[in-house]
Amino acid sequence: MANKSIVLLGIGHTNAHIIHQWEKHPIEGCDLTCISNFPTATYSGMLPGTLGGQFHDDEMRIELSALCNRAGAKLILADTNGLDLETGTVKFQDHDDLAFDALSIGVGSMPAGWQTHANSGSLVPIKPMQTFLARLEKRMDRVMDSAKPAAAQGSIDKPPVIRAVIVGGGVASVEIALCLQQQLAKQDQPREFSIEIITSSDNVADGMKSQSVRRIEQILRSRGILVTTGQRVTVVGNHFVETESGQRHEADIVIWATGASAPEVLSKLGLQTDDRGFIATSPTLQSLTDARIFAAGDSGTVLESPAPKAGVYAVRQSPILWNNLKAFLSGGLMETFRPQSDFLKLLNTGDGKAFLEYGPFSFHARWCWRLKTWIDKRFVSEFQTDYEAIQ
Repeated sequence: MANKSIVLLGIGHTNAHIIHQWEKHPIEGCDLTCISNFPTATYSGMLPGTLGGQFHDDEMRIELSALCNRAGAKLILADTNGLDLETGTVKFQDHDDLAFDALSIGVGSMPAGWQTHANSGSLVPIKPMQTFLARLEKRMDRVMDSAKPAAAQGSIDKPPVIRAVIVGGGVASVEIALCLQQQLAKQDQPREFSIEIITSSDNVADGMKSQSVRRIEQILRSRGILVTTGQRVTVVGNHFVETESGQRHEADIVIWATGASAPEVLSKLGLQTDDRGFIATSPTLQSLTDARIFAAGDSGTVLESPAPKAGVYAVRQSPILWNNLKAFLSGGLMETFRPQSDFLKLLNTGDGKAFLEYGPFSFHARWCWRLKTWIDKRFVSEFQTDYEAIQ
């Protein structure tokens, strides 16, 4: 009798957990196949710290071939082109169709609105994270190279100012702004620079308590990082952005880090979605269109109890997804996901400290950064080949 086939589309937090569990406890009579359009996965919690020079690039990356090899899983690097629900197959442009008995979708999200400005040379969307740092460095190099002819001709008296704008005011944007500042300050040839956050929200760090927001805004002011609230960016030029009110802000680098929107691949799957294009699921994380298909992390929305698109929810869904994949194939008992109302929040401020909020308590201290680093490294070490490399 042929083995059943479990397929993982995208290797985000939840699907990486499935591979890790498979390494220890493979499901008898089943094969595991993993699909990704990148050879590595990037742990989002360490991306700002890597930008700020606190970690090496490889400390935040998971090599998928090594992870799959340890689990005895097959890895396919290809772009998915859709599903055939009648035959139960994943379709590709550049690979043979792949049959599945159970499919878990974890392709993450993209920042909302970036495609409108995709042709602007200054735009650097924060996702896909696997290539963010390389794309940002490439844009910074172009900015500096474009100033060299003027400097050589003596038409400028000092090195040009690097003007960076981060669009979006969430926690990730605040971390990127603070850690980018640290990177620019540490360069061998320091440059003058300006950093500004522009958000359509009334304040930065949405989702945090008002007292925490006030302290975070104070931290940004103390670092000279400008914040413009209540303004939506409508135009992105090569050296400026313009908001809906007509205000123009100089910007050579525009990091687009807005809220989550559904990646294009989800629209190709023929599955019911929520009003933002994410796959609509039941509390068991199963698609409302097809019970063989699960969606977790940013990719899915439990319509009965929608949760913010944040990594902590993907991590909490991981053991439920693992249980339910096994239960689906064996006829066992399904578990349901109920998002928690509050959780520990840790924000990297780029200076060897972190901002911590939990319940009514908030702190900004070095011990908070050490705690965050311990949590992040402990998490990502589960999926890396060499545990000692990140100790």
